Amino acid sequence: MTMTIFLILVDISTAIIMFLMGWGFYISNGKASMFLTGYNMRSEKDRKTHDEEVNMCKNYGIRMMIMGVPFIIGAVIDFYKGGAGCTFAWIVWIILFVLLVIKRYQLEG
Repeated sequence: MTMTIFLILVDISTAIIMFLMGWGFYISNGKASMFLTGYNMRSEKDRKTHDEEVNMCKNYGIRMMIMGVPFIIGAVIDFYKGGAGCTFAWIVWIILFVLLVIKRYQLEG
């Protein structure tokens, strides 16, 4: 029972962290682009406009908030079957992360 409660707390805290990071990107008005790997090292010409940075931060922010949803679902699953929900959440998160990396590679390629 204690392990189940621990896993539920891990799921919920991870979901909150993902949501807060995503929200921070979303409301940053483009300033969070400096936290995107390699983006701040690009030339001003490659970065194009401030609007691109704003839209990019909003898109990444939404993606980060969505990446927290599996952990909420995982917490519910952990309530009924401890461990299964946390495992499910991390597997889905890894899939979403790989899709994000592929999307980013396509945009930069």
